[in-house]
Amino acid sequence: MKWLVDAQLPNRVAILLRSQGHDVLHTRDLPDGNSTSDEQIIKLAVQENRIVITKDRDFLDSFLLKGEPEKLLLISTGNIRNSELESLLSLVLPDLVSLFLGHRYIELTRTTIIVHQ
Repeated sequence: MKWLVDAQLPNRVAILLRSQGHDVLHTRDLPDGNSTSDEQIIKLAVQENRIVITKDRDFLDSFLLKGEPEKLLLISTGNIRNSELESLLSLVLPDLVSLFLGHRYIELTRTTIIVHQ
């Protein structure tokens, strides 16, 4: 699966996903790094068929209003230590991969996966 990790999330998320065999970009890998605009992130995600992983609700607005990015994983854990986020993602990653085969917008909280639509 192909992912694009937004700047609000640590590079450790990208490293974790890569270690599980996924094709992953973090915004820091892009030419403008973590200063890459949301519009550029969305454009790249659409061009390369990547799922955007973010905490930024601006991506949700774009998804709901324009249908872009095509797939979105919204992290709604609130403030969480990077190690806790890594553990949570490790635990639910197989479920997320399965769910994204048939769904476009998924939200991850500290305790549950919410499939929207």
